[in-house]
Amino acid sequence: MFFKNQKPHQWTFDERLGDLKQFRFEVKSQGTGALVIRDGCGAVVENLAEGKVKVGKAGVLVGGEIANLVSRGYQMFLRTPSGKEIPALADQLKKLHAFDEDLREGLGLTSLYNLSLGTTSDDHLYDRVEDRDAPHHPRPWEVKAARQ
Repeated sequence: MFFKNQKPHQWTFDERLGDLKQFRFEVKSQGTGALVIRDGCGAVVENLAEGKVKVGKAGVLVGGEIANLVSRGYQMFLRTPSGKEIPALADQLKKLHAFDEDLREGLGLTSLYNLSLGTTSDDHLYDRVEDRDAPHHPRPWEVKAARQ
């Protein structure tokens, strides 16, 4: 007569990575996480406690490194951790967007609306202001005091 609530299945990290095979992802183990690759795009997926996963920023593979997007206002660029920067092509951006959406779906993660609209970048370097993203900007009165 009484119904017992079923506990939701707690997915393990290996089960989540196994589900990615149906989305044509190639999974390579790396320490506590895994490198996930498809169509020239890649991302690092880390294993957190209690079957939760953290997905690193997805990017295009350039010379064995994951290159992230940088917006220059007039064009998107791909920047590798070693500093190499190349212009992003429309085909690469489409593949990157599809990769990110399918990766989140395959891992069972929430897909956010603003990320579903298209490819996003963390860096926006289009305003031509030097050192805008530097941690400390000298104030005009500090520059003037230094000259005296």
